[in-house]
Amino acid sequence: MWSGPISTQRTAASWAAIFCITLVATFPVDVIAKAPSRCAPTAGAQTDALGAITGLISALRADDEPGFKSHVTDSFYAYDGGKRFEGVALLNLIKSLHGSGKKFEWNVTAPEVHVVCDWAWVTYVNKGSVTDASGRQDLSWLESAILRYDEGHWRVQFLHSTRAAAQ
Repeated sequence: MWSGPISTQRTAASWAAIFCITLVATFPVDVIAKAPSRCAPTAGAQTDALGAITGLISALRADDEPGFKSHVTDSFYAYDGGKRFEGVALLNLIKSLHGSGKKFEWNVTAPEVHVVCDWAWVTYVNKGSVTDASGRQDLSWLESAILRYDEGHWRVQFLHSTRAAAQ
């Protein structure tokens, strides 16, 4: 019988395998069953992901920075108006537009929500208007968002908005 390094490696591997099997076999089943899942619970995931979008829109409408931050990830960014906005930069833009007298009405319509474990993507038509000193202009935007499920909540990671063609 060969007694070189291969035999020693096989013996060590055999003992490691026996150790792992024994460890798993004796590990309390209730601890394994209670291990947290990274995936969002299936029931209500689509509704909850859409709720993160509407919560973000409500925070933007109200210039609510704590509300905004509660609906986005730490690495949130958005594409809007041909520019990239990171973190609270989008909120700051909306605040400045509010300060100049603009009022926005935004409504999520025709949403499509797709969930895969701890990721979701949402597409929708944002139908609304912009009102300023010159009057009210009805507008629509085609929007999409990517969300991440983290610590029991859906948060927006990325948002993209493009003005829809006039109909």
